[in-house]
Amino acid sequence: MLEPSNNDQLPTIPGKRYFTIGEVSELCDVKPHVLRYWEQEFPMLSPVKRRGNRRYYQRQDVLLIRQIRSLLYDQGFTIGGARQRLGGDTVKEEATQIRQIIEQTITELEDVLSVLKV
Repeated sequence: MLEPSNNDQLPTIPGKRYFTIGEVSELCDVKPHVLRYWEQEFPMLSPVKRRGNRRYYQRQDVLLIRQIRSLLYDQGFTIGGARQRLGGDTVKEEATQIRQIIEQTITELEDVLSVLKV
């Protein structure tokens, strides 16, 4: 996971369902061509592709990209080492994904509540 100090440097993830590659690029401070390359290197990173092969990333994809970025850029892992590190933490990864889904649901419910209050 990202170190807390690194989380402060990156923008907060908005409560949207899907993000374009440009938005993810800005949210994770990584160029779009790097994201496309990481899709080839990290099998667990597979955004939804729609018309014209456009990529749409979900919140868990953005969090995974931030984790990959931290492993490669901040902690000095190689791509193979980062892939192994991410693959080895399956139980921890599942727990993280469940927590992310819960946080996403809470964010979406808060958005619905704010709309209903208006």
